[in-house]
Amino acid sequence: MAEISENSKVKYNFVGKSGLKVSNICLGTLTFGESPVGRPGQSDEIFSHQILDRFAAYGGNFIDTADIYARGTSENILGTWLERQPRENFVVATKCRFRMGLEGNKNAIGLSRRHITSAIENSLKRLRTDYVDIYQTHLFDDATPLEETLRTLDDLVRCGKIRYPGVSNVTGWQLEKIVQTQTRLELNPIVSLQQQYNLVCRESELEPFQVCKNEGIGVLPWSPLKGGLLTGKVRRDMKPTEGRVGWVAQDEKRQAQSAPAYSNLPSKVFDIIETAEAIGKKHGRSIAQVALRWLLQKDVTTSIIIGATSLAQLDQNMAVNEWSLSAEEMNQLDEVSTPDVPYPYEMVFKLNKDRVNTTVYDYFVKSLDS
Repeated sequence: MAEISENSKVKYNFVGKSGLKVSNICLGTLTFGESPVGRPGQSDEIFSHQILDRFAAYGGNFIDTADIYARGTSENILGTWLERQPRENFVVATKCRFRMGLEGNKNAIGLSRRHITSAIENSLKRLRTDYVDIYQTHLFDDATPLEETLRTLDDLVRCGKIRYPGVSNVTGWQLEKIVQTQTRLELNPIVSLQQQYNLVCRESELEPFQVCKNEGIGVLPWSPLKGGLLTGKVRRDMKPTEGRVGWVAQDEKRQAQSAPAYSNLPSKVFDIIETAEAIGKKHGRSIAQVALRWLLQKDVTTSIIIGATSLAQLDQNMAVNEWSLSAEEMNQLDEVSTPDVPYPYEMVFKLNKDRVNTTVYDYFVKSLDS
């Protein structure tokens, strides 16, 4: 195994306006344990621990999991590794919301007080720890009053089972409602938003990330390579056959359940891939490394959640700390990946172009100002 250079080691950022500091690369553990749907590239316990060891050698201190990953196996694998480490050296995040019990248990799902309190106890047992650093709601729950969910998270902070609450996969209005409700009830605030964010999926810049900027919430992008789409394995007019991307592309049912559907991608996606490839060649870097580097240099990003199915892939991903994109290259990637801006955003941004506060200046305003 190659020696890790100092230039490759992680940098550290505060999570939002909290005092919690994490590595700018977060190791995601979705690949730990056997996949219930037969997804290729999963890691057994021994190899998962090797990935964790290598990540820690880079200085990585931030690890993300969820109870639903491999139906608890991911947390178990992480737990058997954590119990051999200095616990205080690592920031562990996990999530709850999805069904984790038998179908006969109607309360084993959602964000009710009952399910959250049950879920955290089970996660702590699997993780072999007394506390979780960031406990995240995995998805908004329309069936549970928001006050119930947020008071429960606050109680978990107060009793020491979690250090900070966070959320994942929410709309702009949902995030703002969460913030306003916590403020009104004087509860411990959320510190992070875990959201899909990459060169192909930038819609959260319209509203959720504006809330994050205004409220001091850190953004933790998941699927930074859009499920393998931004690795170069998918090419214009070619059906992918390799790895997870090929596994999804070869089955219509998987495509219907997965994002993206590789059989009918718009031309713009390939424009993004080809632009990233051209920029990467100037630096001797891959398409994936360009996509990750672009995310690292976005002002809302606290830490990028990456996965790895091999140690070589992990090394490639971690190498994004060795170099930077120029302002011109960032603009190129911004322009080629700018999504269509629908009403009312287009009108609001355009007519406010001369009323911009530089602390919340948005790339959409830049694009509409041309």
